[in-house]
Amino acid sequence: MTTQATEDEGLHNKTSRSSGALLLEVQGLVRDFDSLRALDGADLSVREGTITGLIGPNGAGKTTLFNVVTGFHLAQAGRVIFNGKDITNLPPHRVFQHGLCRTFQIPREHQSLSVLENLMLIPPGQQGERLFNTWFRPGAVRRQELANRDKALEVLEFVELDHLHDEYARNLSGGQKKLLELARTLMTDPQLVLLDEPGAGVNPTLMHRLTDNIRYLNRERGITFLVIEHDMDLIMSLCDPVVVMSEGRQLMTGSPEEVRRNPRVLEAYLGGQYAAVEG
Repeated sequence: MTTQATEDEGLHNKTSRSSGALLLEVQGLVRDFDSLRALDGADLSVREGTITGLIGPNGAGKTTLFNVVTGFHLAQAGRVIFNGKDITNLPPHRVFQHGLCRTFQIPREHQSLSVLENLMLIPPGQQGERLFNTWFRPGAVRRQELANRDKALEVLEFVELDHLHDEYARNLSGGQKKLLELARTLMTDPQLVLLDEPGAGVNPTLMHRLTDNIRYLNRERGITFLVIEHDMDLIMSLCDPVVVMSEGRQLMTGSPEEVRRNPRVLEAYLGGQYAAVEG
């Protein structure tokens, strides 16, 4: 492919991404923890088909934003609109049912279960959860379990953890647990995945695998991503657009190059006004 063709393709991709439908819209979120205002009228939008980055100094409110959007914390003001529906303050399982999934800074695997079992727990509406079905419809329960197992093995193969499917999840390395977190989200066929510091504690080899997976899922399966990450090289190479938060609200949104050149972003990172309370 010629250089000009590559540039044209990149321009086409950026244009199509910037014109995607609005998938997530955060409007004026407020959240206090005692005397600390973690979110102070936070706004954010994510368009369908993008890998959107979310950056900011420690204490800017990024993880709190994730927690409010996904129902782990309640908003005290503001709204969360996902796919045209108001999901503000829905409990996490209801947010999950809408096709919005998230991972955590510290993976939350079921340590006493195998890698495969961790994935098979995820699909909603499992018939085996009802006593009636286990007694009177065992065939249907068994067929669904086999289908879930086949899908789980396919997902594990995709993230290259299939050789560890019988291993206890607690025995995985930090990077492997991050891959398992991503694999668990894929069991739901999500529209939007919120990734909270996927690169933290991950060695370069596994990080390369993880970012390749994210790009593939975005490009080939149409999954949209919103990514919190402190590794600026990773954000700048993976994400477009990039949203910058400061003091509980949005500071700016732009391309990686625009963010890199913005003096307000530099001031927010180097101004020294942040305590390392929450990332």
